Amino acid sequence: MGRAFEYRRAAKEKRWGKMSKLFPKLGKAITMAAKEGGQDPATNAKLRTAIQNAKAENMPKDNIEAAVKRANQKDIASFAQVDYEGKGPHGVLVYVECATDNPTRTVANVKSYFNRAGGGVVPNGQLEFMFDRKSVFELENTGAIDPEELELELIDAGCEEIEATEDRIFIYGDYTAFGTLSSALEERGIAVLKSNLERFPTTPVEFTEEQLVDIEKMMDKFDDDDDIQQIFTNMG
Repeated sequence: MGRAFEYRRAAKEKRWGKMSKLFPKLGKAITMAAKEGGQDPATNAKLRTAIQNAKAENMPKDNIEAAVKRANQKDIASFAQVDYEGKGPHGVLVYVECATDNPTRTVANVKSYFNRAGGGVVPNGQLEFMFDRKSVFELENTGAIDPEELELELIDAGCEEIEATEDRIFIYGDYTAFGTLSSALEERGIAVLKSNLERFPTTPVEFTEEQLVDIEKMMDKFDDDDDIQQIFTNMG
């Protein structure tokens, strides 16, 4: 994934480092997963993944358990995932994934963030081909795993690429391979720190430092909105 990946990772870590906003988003992901597939992580892979990601961010056990139990509440019945696409300052392309119980409120907020930044929402589907959706698994690089050997072992499970840094190993596959890759790692007893479905730009674009300041101002607005779970851009 190269430089584009490194930039995206740094930007995401910066944004998700806001703990006051991080835990509510992680909690909502857990609640929605429990609502969709049941409250037993052993039989609900999506819930298992959501809990795994929450633990990786040091979310307290009590918060996780409360998020699971909240799936029983009546107000959760109307929660749904909705996505929006738009163009921000300097032509940056943005894909926004939301979880909301009030789409009218959410779309109004999303439109306002784009409009205030000099951009706007575009019809859903217009930017879909500009991003590749990938399954991403993050492992701790302890030196006990040979990335090249692991890549060969996971090819049949849908692995497309493995990248290793000094402290992490990242496994990438098509988004349809999320379940098979997850199972393959579990079967091998390999602990996963985080896993997710992410969108990578097919043609990353470089922006100047001045342009990035404007873009990050808009991104901060998205990050402060509890309805917005993930944001992806074509920044290179």
